[in-house]
Amino acid sequence: MSNQSAIYSTVWRDDELAETDIDFASISDRLKDPDGVFWVGLQNPSEDDLIRLGDELGIDAKSIEDALNHVERPKAVRYPSYSFVTVYAAGRSGEGDPGGTLGELALTKLSAFVFPRGLVTIWYDPEFTFDEIMARWNEEGYVSTHGSSMLLHGLLDYVIDGYFHAIQALDDVVEDLEDEVLAQATGNRALQRRIYQLRRSLVRLRRAVVPMREVVASVMRHRRELSADTALDPWFDDLYDHALRAADWVDSLRDLVTTIFETNMSLQDTQLNVVMRRLAAWAAIIAVPTAITGWFGQNLPYLGYDQPFGLYLSVGSIVTITIVLFVAFKRRHWL
Repeated sequence: MSNQSAIYSTVWRDDELAETDIDFASISDRLKDPDGVFWVGLQNPSEDDLIRLGDELGIDAKSIEDALNHVERPKAVRYPSYSFVTVYAAGRSGEGDPGGTLGELALTKLSAFVFPRGLVTIWYDPEFTFDEIMARWNEEGYVSTHGSSMLLHGLLDYVIDGYFHAIQALDDVVEDLEDEVLAQATGNRALQRRIYQLRRSLVRLRRAVVPMREVVASVMRHRRELSADTALDPWFDDLYDHALRAADWVDSLRDLVTTIFETNMSLQDTQLNVVMRRLAAWAAIIAVPTAITGWFGQNLPYLGYDQPFGLYLSVGSIVTITIVLFVAFKRRHWL
């Protein structure tokens, strides 16, 4: 992995790519161009780079601080000349557990400064690229018409679609765990570890998914306050609906995983009770010959003492009582 800073940029005019590789110092000039729409992506920028960007574009210091913070909550904030948006893109990383069914959930923080004619994005994950997002922007063909709103929509649409892919992958794992929990005969430490890992992934994903409803709603409100362009309203309404569906889905999965965990614990308790009943039944059966042979072994006169029938009486008592106890426990499914 490389931790070096990188800058990517693109300009659209008449819904066509006009140029790439914009110079950092010319970003503020691009904002004043009424005929073009630009995107600038800063990968792994330093604090000095962001301070310089803030001075260049008149960005509030609080926004710069939020962009530098790697654990910022997803949100959308409106400032006088721009909007600041923070979201998390979901993906998978690692080889997962020994069964190969669950990889570690990876979340990439994306910060965006949204200007009327431009979008500046910041991220720190060296594995993340804007290739697919760029393909969506070029495919729609409305960038020049709707400006940065189209760019922001494509970015949020990509992020929410990524949530659905991640949730679907976790849903498949949940189904496998359901079958495995119901089929297991004894406690399985590997299974318990997978359940905990799944719960942890769902908790992390939920922290990114649930606030997206507020983010999309805030973006829609900011657009309606600043622009009379309503052509993209149905697009953002659909985006909001997708955010709701993703949040509902991840909540239902979390409840389902909790149920699986409780079911697994209940099955283990049931299995433990079965074992304890069997041990208690065999202990009772074994206690019979122990008690009788101990009684008949006393050096005191008793019925059959020093007589042959005394032996028959003790053996017969052991066999009879043992058989009666065995049959009684068997009928009660203790054995």
